[in-house]
Amino acid sequence: MTQFSYQATNNQGNQVSGTVEASDRNGVINVLIDRGLRPTVITEAKQKKAFSFGSSTRVKADVLVIFTRELSAMVSAGVPILRALTALHDHSESPALKKVLESVIRDVEAGAPLADALEKFPDSFSSVYVNMVRAGEAAGILDEILKRLAFQQEKNATMRKKIKSAMTYPMVLVCITILAFFGLMLFVIPQIGKIVKDLGGPDAKLPLLTQIMLGISHFMVSFWFLLIPAIGGGIYMLIRFLRTPKGQLVFHTISLRVPGIRTIITKVAVARFSRTFSALIGAGVPVLEALDVTARAVGNKLYENSLLDAAQKVKEGATLSSIIEKDPLFPAIVPQMLAVGEETGQTDQVLVKVADFYEEEVDVAIEGLSSIIEPVMIVFMGSMVGVIAASVMLPIATLSSQIKS
Repeated sequence: MTQFSYQATNNQGNQVSGTVEASDRNGVINVLIDRGLRPTVITEAKQKKAFSFGSSTRVKADVLVIFTRELSAMVSAGVPILRALTALHDHSESPALKKVLESVIRDVEAGAPLADALEKFPDSFSSVYVNMVRAGEAAGILDEILKRLAFQQEKNATMRKKIKSAMTYPMVLVCITILAFFGLMLFVIPQIGKIVKDLGGPDAKLPLLTQIMLGISHFMVSFWFLLIPAIGGGIYMLIRFLRTPKGQLVFHTISLRVPGIRTIITKVAVARFSRTFSALIGAGVPVLEALDVTARAVGNKLYENSLLDAAQKVKEGATLSSIIEKDPLFPAIVPQMLAVGEETGQTDQVLVKVADFYEEEVDVAIEGLSSIIEPVMIVFMGSMVGVIAASVMLPIATLSSQIKS
């Protein structure tokens, strides 16, 4: 439901104002007439995000998949949508989902479409989800659409889990390496440097590597109170930048130039595009709207810009397959399969096969990358320890030879 502000005249001819919730402007007019008022001005009030302090309305992906599948089963069995939502609310163990469903049930009871009620919670229900539900309601096939949504969410959740699982071990190794470096520089190297200088005397000439390591250590020990805030501030600013559209574009551009990483990013983006666009087309969403929604669902700014440009060209009369064929971001198989789908009128079914193929390719690529990252990180850590060990052993060996002579 949308909140509207109004100004009206009552039966005594006095001006009154206030707010009222309704699905549209006609609904507001009907409510005001029932109250004996003659509306003069009706404006849509700024909607407040459904939120309550101390609680979150972000529903976890796994919970959302179960909710979607259960709602689909109940609607398919002929259970009225309001009764199904109430039952799911009463039996849900997720506080976030309960809170979301409370608002959704209120809106649906007031006559709002389910898609409009879900749209108030963009943190939980993406634009893809909302648009597919809206198309399902319009076509009277909500149960079938919910089945597609549940399947699509399961696939997306599985892909995210595999990517996170593949990146967990390398990230742990990177964190351990950084902590070990700071620990050695702040606590170990200063003590070893002191011992070496005591043995060799103030005029002892130390190897260049040792001098560099002692210089870095001395700087970190002397200015740690500036260094730590500077690193923290730099990380914070970098994260803030990467959350902006320009930062995301820079990050995604660089990522697509890294060998190995480029392959995985391309396959993930193509799989998401194929499955999302297929689901929307299959739900009866118009091509231009489906392209617009899919572009924002892919999760990569370069692909988003490419698909938005493609939507503009499709609007001018070009076929999607001919546009994507000229785009280096998409492998050759994608425009070829799209062309087949356009010729046969089965674009959604053809793209599902493309999505299945690239999701399998993502699994293989991630496994290959994981097997490469582990030895690379071990070599990196070993090299760091080796450099520090060499900076310590070289002066000791030099001093020992001087003592013997």
